[in-house]
Amino acid sequence: MKKSILAAAVLLAMIDCGAAGADETAAVLDEVVVTATRTDAQSGTIGGTTVTVITQEEIAARKQTTVEEVLKGTPGLDVAANGGPGTNTSIFLRGADAKNTLILVDGIMFNDPSAANRNANIANLTTDNIERIEIVRGPMSVLYGSNATAGVINIITKKGKGAPQSSVGIEGGSYDTWKVYGGSSGSLERLGYSFNVSHIDSNGFSIADDDNERIPHAGNTSEDDGWENSTVSGRVGYGLTPDFDLIATMRYMDSEREDDDYASGYTGDRFSSWPYVAEPYGSKKSHTDTEQYLGRIDAKNRFWDGLLDSNLYYQLSRHDRVNYDNDGVESYDYLGKTQEAGWQGTFVVSQTNDLTLGASFYEEKMESDSSAISEQESETSSVWAQEQLALSDSLDLVAGLRYDDHDRFGGKTTYRVAPSYLTGFGTLFKASFATGFRAPSLYELYSSYGNVNLSPEKSRGWDAGLEQELGGGKVRCGITYFDLTFEDRIAYDYLTSQYQQAAGNTKTKGVETFVQWQAGENLSLSANYTYTDTKDQDDKRLARRPMHKVGGGAQYRHNKARYNLDLYWVGERDESSFAMDSNGNAVETLDSYTVVNLAASYDLTQKVQLYGRIDNLFDEEYEEAWSYATPGLSAYAGVRVTF
Repeated sequence: MKKSILAAAVLLAMIDCGAAGADETAAVLDEVVVTATRTDAQSGTIGGTTVTVITQEEIAARKQTTVEEVLKGTPGLDVAANGGPGTNTSIFLRGADAKNTLILVDGIMFNDPSAANRNANIANLTTDNIERIEIVRGPMSVLYGSNATAGVINIITKKGKGAPQSSVGIEGGSYDTWKVYGGSSGSLERLGYSFNVSHIDSNGFSIADDDNERIPHAGNTSEDDGWENSTVSGRVGYGLTPDFDLIATMRYMDSEREDDDYASGYTGDRFSSWPYVAEPYGSKKSHTDTEQYLGRIDAKNRFWDGLLDSNLYYQLSRHDRVNYDNDGVESYDYLGKTQEAGWQGTFVVSQTNDLTLGASFYEEKMESDSSAISEQESETSSVWAQEQLALSDSLDLVAGLRYDDHDRFGGKTTYRVAPSYLTGFGTLFKASFATGFRAPSLYELYSSYGNVNLSPEKSRGWDAGLEQELGGGKVRCGITYFDLTFEDRIAYDYLTSQYQQAAGNTKTKGVETFVQWQAGENLSLSANYTYTDTKDQDDKRLARRPMHKVGGGAQYRHNKARYNLDLYWVGERDESSFAMDSNGNAVETLDSYTVVNLAASYDLTQKVQLYGRIDNLFDEEYEEAWSYATPGLSAYAGVRVTF
C-alpha cells in the first residue's frame, strides 16, 4: 500500500508540473511512422491509429540493454518475464494474449512458428543498432494478417546516413555482467550502411526467487542462472538510380541461457521425479541454446515522377532452440522457419488520396526431433488494399480491406477504418474499428497436446479518443478508450491435456492516458496511466494483466551531461490457475510493485562518453510471474569511444 501511495504521489507531483507521455507519436506532426500504414506516412496522415514511438534518443538516454527493458512502462503494454535476462518473455498488448501481438524487426515477423502459440519471445533482442520502436495498438490484421489481432510492435534498424562514423564500447556491472560492442554507420555517395556487433556475458541470479518465502530455498534457489548473447545486425542500402533502391537488412542472435526446473506450481533449481519435490543435490546443468536469424531484401522503385512507390520484397526468419536437462542431456529441440515474398505499391491518386495495394505469399514451418510433430508447415496467400484520404483540411480517413487464403482454413476477410479530425483549437479526435483473425499455430494443431479440429480465432476491436495541445505545443495530453473481443479463443485445457476452443468470448477494455510537458529547452517530463479490464469466457480475469498501471519519467540536459529517470507502478495481477506454493496452496494474485531506474551520461570529449545506470533504485522485491525472480538493485557503468 505504501508503495502504491508513493507512485501516486510522484505521478501527481509530475502532473502538477505538467508532466507527460512524450512518446505519443500523434503529438509530433512531422514524425514519420511506417508501421501504422505500411507506408512512410507522416503521423498527421495515419488517421485514428494509436501509435507510440520510442526514439533512438530515448533508447540511448535509458542505457538499457534489451528491448524488453525499454518497452516496460509503455501505455497499454505489459511485459512478464520468467526470471532474469534471457528468460522467456511475454508481451500483453491492451490485455490480450501474447500470441495476439505481432513483433516485427524491420518488417520481418519475429514471432516463432515453433513456439506453442506462435508468440514472440523478445528476451534475446538487444537495443544495439535500433533507430526506433513503433508500437501500434489495436487490431492490424488488415495489413499484417494473422497474429496482429491486438497490435504490432516494429523494431527498426538504424539507416546509414551522414559522414561515416564508428564506435566501440565496454560496460560492466551487477551480477558480474559484461558487454562489449562496436559498430559503424554512414553513407558514401549512393551507399548507406549500418553495422553493429555485441557480446553480453552475465552470471545472472537464481531464476527461482530467493525472496519468495512460499517456495523452498537453499538447494532450490542457490544456483545463479547466467546468460550469454552475441548479436550481429546490419542494414545496407544502395541507390542504383535516383528512382531505384536496393535495401538489405539482417539480424543474427546466438544465446545461451541457464535454466531452472518447474514442478508443483513453482520453479526451482532441480526437482526429483514424481512425486516432485525440490532436490538440493545432484547435477544442475539445465540450459537452452538459441540461434535466431532474420533477413530481408527490398527493391524499391518510384515510377511516373513519384506517382507510384513500388516495393518488391523477400524476407525470412529462423528460430532454432535446443534444451538440455539437469544432467546435460538434450531434452527437446524446436526449429521454426518462415519465408515471405510480396509486393506493395502506393499510388498517388490525387493530392488528397493515396491508394496502397499489396499481395504476398507466406510459408511457415516447424521441425522437431523430440516431439510428435516431426515436421509440419502451412501456407497463406494474401491481398490487401488501403486508402489514405484527406477528406478536408481537418478530416483524415484510413481504411483497408484484406483477404487471406490459408491452405487449411480457407479464405478470411478482415477490414479496418480509422478516421481522425483536428479542430482549430488543437484538439485531435480519433477512432478506429477493425476485425482480425489468428490461425492456430502448428504446435496447437499437431503437437502431442494439439487438436487438429481447431479453427481460427476471430476478433474485433474499436477505440476512440482525443489529444489536446496547450501552451503553444509545450504541453500535450490525451485519452483513448479501447474495447477488444476475441471469439473461439484457443487455450490449453488441463482437463483434456489438449488445446481447446473457448465456447464464449474473451474481452478486454480500458483507458490509456498520457500527458507531456516540454518544461524547458533542456527538460522534458512524462506520465501515463492505463486501466485494463480483462474477462475470459468464464468471466475471470486473464493472468498477469494489471488492471492499473502508471508510468512516468524525466529527461534533463546540462552542458555535457544528460540525466534520465523512469518509473512505473504495476498494480495487483491475477495469476494462472496452476500456480501454487510449496504447501500446495493456490496462488491467486501477484502483488503490486514500483520500479525506479536512473541513467546518466557525460561527454568527456567529443569522442569519449562515460555513462552509467541504476536499475530498481529502491531494491523493490517483486515478481512478474509466480516464483520467478526479477533483478534487485543493480548498477552498471561503461565507456563509449567514437571515431
